[in-house]
Amino acid sequence: MNHSDATFRPAKVAVITVSDTRTEETDTSGRYLRETLAEAGHDVVFHTIIKDEPDQIRERVAQLVASNTCGFVILTGGTGFTPRDGTPEALAPLYTKRIPGFGELFRHLSYAQIGPATIQSRAEAGLCGHAIVFALPGSTNACRLAMEKIILHQIDNTSKPCNFRGTVGDPVESTPD
Repeated sequence: MNHSDATFRPAKVAVITVSDTRTEETDTSGRYLRETLAEAGHDVVFHTIIKDEPDQIRERVAQLVASNTCGFVILTGGTGFTPRDGTPEALAPLYTKRIPGFGELFRHLSYAQIGPATIQSRAEAGLCGHAIVFALPGSTNACRLAMEKIILHQIDNTSKPCNFRGTVGDPVESTPD
């Protein structure tokens, strides 16, 4: 299978902010993700803010994956080590394959910025059916690090020597509920 193409094709991406307190006005991480994806030429097909409730997180991601409207889902928030952080637990039953290298690389890169506090990050990624799901911390700086150093390269079908686009393909044209 060819792992990169010469002609850029926009990825279709959903963005979900997981927070008990953020609003559309205060969601700097979600806004950063959407703006960065658009600036890179990708299509943000869905975005929302949901409470840090594992059942709600799991249900929304499952709906997005089932709708086949996006090849990637990026969540920001709920990956820390506090009692309310439940994003990894919510996503666990949905994974068909985990991508352990994502969390490992993210924490390695994060160490240069925040030192040993990076061990409290539970950033992760995995394949959920046909879509790849990234779970990022709620910090805008953490989202910037993940996007610039990892995600933008992996969702770009022209990125060599390989990228995730060969795995997820291109979803159908429709709108999630």
